[in-house]
Amino acid sequence: MSSHLQADADPARWVPLKGSGFGGGRHRRAAIRMLLSTAGLVQGQPGSGVLAFIANRAVRAGLRRANGRFLAWSWKEDPEALAVLAQAQRITPQVRAARASMPIEYDDTETFSNPHLGAGEKLVMDAPGSEPNQPERLSFVTYTWDTGEELITLHAVSPDRERFLTFVPALDELARTLRWNTDFEVGESNVLRLPPA
Repeated sequence: MSSHLQADADPARWVPLKGSGFGGGRHRRAAIRMLLSTAGLVQGQPGSGVLAFIANRAVRAGLRRANGRFLAWSWKEDPEALAVLAQAQRITPQVRAARASMPIEYDDTETFSNPHLGAGEKLVMDAPGSEPNQPERLSFVTYTWDTGEELITLHAVSPDRERFLTFVPALDELARTLRWNTDFEVGESNVLRLPPA
């Protein structure tokens, strides 16, 4: 038995980031540069821990050994404008404690439903302009579903404040296709795929 994340990303809008160091064109390279830049955010800033994790995981692992727990995309028309990471994380007491201690900004969520994962939460953080001597803050959207065993998240980050909110409808569409599939092996060559409950 194995489980993995799956999503139906529109190829007209998204370029997947996957395998072998993300080779294959300027879209992937630009997205990786943007993900790397997030690692320089100040610790404790809303989103900083998640963004630093995205950069480190994406570059070091290249999503090659993610065991089906990570998916990533860049925005096809302008790869430096938007990058997205979906993650499935097994829920442990430590994960629950970390979620409970998130900054107060994370309380400003709205309900977001997914036909595969059920009711979840959506948080839109449209970052204001940076103040003098303050680090630049990136805008982001986070979608979260708690299945009881897995915490499923889709996190999108953008440095483009002018267009950030225009990306949200496309992110909503992508988030609604996200699912956590479980495959059961039947015999030596057959696989039975069960849809999410």
